[in-house]
Amino acid sequence: MPERDSLSISENEAVALATEMMEIPGSSGNERAIVKYIRGRLRSARIPARDIRTDTVPARSPVGGGSGNLIVRVGGSRRGTRRLLMAHVDTVPLCIGSEPVRRGPFIESRNPDTGLGGDNRAGAAVVLNTILEIRRNGLSHPPLTLFWPVQEEIGMFGVRYAALSLLHRPGLCFNWDGSLPHIATIGATGACNMDIRVEGVASHAGAHPEQGVSAASIAGLAIANLFRNDWHGEITKGRQTGTSNIGALSGGHATNVVLPDLTLRAEARSHSPSFRARIVREFRNAFEDAADRVRNRAGARGHVHFHSEPRYDSFRLKRREPCVTVASDAIRLVGLRPEYRVSNGGLDANWMTARGLPTVSLGCGQQAIHTVDEALHVPSFLSACRIALAIAIGAV
Repeated sequence: MPERDSLSISENEAVALATEMMEIPGSSGNERAIVKYIRGRLRSARIPARDIRTDTVPARSPVGGGSGNLIVRVGGSRRGTRRLLMAHVDTVPLCIGSEPVRRGPFIESRNPDTGLGGDNRAGAAVVLNTILEIRRNGLSHPPLTLFWPVQEEIGMFGVRYAALSLLHRPGLCFNWDGSLPHIATIGATGACNMDIRVEGVASHAGAHPEQGVSAASIAGLAIANLFRNDWHGEITKGRQTGTSNIGALSGGHATNVVLPDLTLRAEARSHSPSFRARIVREFRNAFEDAADRVRNRAGARGHVHFHSEPRYDSFRLKRREPCVTVASDAIRLVGLRPEYRVSNGGLDANWMTARGLPTVSLGCGQQAIHTVDEALHVPSFLSACRIALAIAIGAV
């Protein structure tokens, strides 16, 4: 096995690369600029244009989008199992306007009103830096696929609709999107979206409130019942656990009209598919029961239009899964002790695994993601770069 020193990287260039990438705006569906940047760096490293592809995700994604996934095929300088290294390139909208600045061991945004964009430009930089190091130093390696998905933050649409044929059948898959470099995420929860439209009866709220059926009253009663019966927020029923949340509500235009329509968007999460379905049923039952109970003086009632759709399913890899074993060995090779985690959030690895490509996720130093306090811990990022290089050159 190679010595740890054989995995040296150009630290200044790796940090500069991540910093440049975090400056480029690219919220979900608007990744064209960052994809162009990565493509340019690949071409500068003499990766043939024919090996750099983008797929047709915008034609299939419900949000369209300005770019498909960026996928690069790199032939091996020796035989071996093809290894896929991936990291999504989109950021949350809060990161638009990020001004990365180094402060001691951290990179933060100088702009106090934005997030940094380390989620997940740091991961994207890990993957890009790996191939740049390989090309710069002429390192031997097995066949590689480099994969930068789009639209992760809004439902993993990039991976969900990726053209798998362009990935060239990798046998080992590794995703960078997380916290610390020694943590291997081997599982994640599943999620289901709920779109709920509550239809009431409009009336003048001052002259004839008794003729109206308030959509707000129906929704309020339903939410109160969910809360009272412990089906909203953190949910524990015996040995089953999950979460639910109502994250968006819209409706109404005037205070003098009994609210006739209200739209709610909610989600249910659980590692158990059956319990996740149970949470959805409890939501449906609560809203339908509330609609039946809220009536006007004439006995008229409102209606609930309830639609649920799976967003991604849960998964759990065994520690003896080949990609987990290789990741663990790479973590040890750079002097760290691997730890294993199951996430309550979704990852591109959910859809990769569901589509037949078991994928372990590794961290690269992001902290406080999706907030204005987001920071990138530089030593952790550099460790992630060494782990990725060890995996890519087949040192483990």
